[in-house]
Amino acid sequence: MARITVLGGSGYAGGAVVAEAHKRGHQVTSLSRNLPVEQLEQVDYQTGSALDPDTLEQVAEGRDVVLVALSPRGDMAGKVEGIVEQLVELLAGTSTRLGYVGGASSLLVAEGGPRVWDESHEHIPADVKPEIETGLRTFDQLRNSPETLDWFYVSPPEEFGSWLHTPSTGAYTLGGDVLLRDANGNSTISAADLALAIVDEIDTPKHHRARFTAIS
Repeated sequence: MARITVLGGSGYAGGAVVAEAHKRGHQVTSLSRNLPVEQLEQVDYQTGSALDPDTLEQVAEGRDVVLVALSPRGDMAGKVEGIVEQLVELLAGTSTRLGYVGGASSLLVAEGGPRVWDESHEHIPADVKPEIETGLRTFDQLRNSPETLDWFYVSPPEEFGSWLHTPSTGAYTLGGDVLLRDANGNSTISAADLALAIVDEIDTPKHHRARFTAIS
């Protein structure tokens, strides 16, 4: 049994990870500003802000994994980087792993090729760019972190979000730094299927100071 904290545990990705980790018998703490409508027994749901240093230290202390699944939108725009910075300071040199659920833009379009961001940023609406740029910056923060920090960064595929109503398959295909597509050219996954990949990584660590992606 692992002790897991999920920051943003009431969100689309975070909520799915909380559910999957709970299903496997892990000790789960969910931190969010509001309690989810549906709550699971034996999950420690805490309300508060990850922007508060004391709260962040409290929910990170003594954990095996701290997973950041925060949405860098609205009043959180440009602030998630500071949370990652504090977590790096708190967790470097400890046995706690730091996980981060980011975006697809830092993935490569092909092996050795440019990033998705490099090929798409000119066509992305201005109000969406800050969120994507946070994902790029936090990936760099982890890559530049002390070697004593064990981290993993999760890049969902090209199409990922609650508004897509992507069906869950109960399976996934794992990838590394290159954007994945299925035989039909689709690059998508449900939150539940991505949670399978994330909790599998927690159960059997394979990506140390590395990024992975997954599609259905």
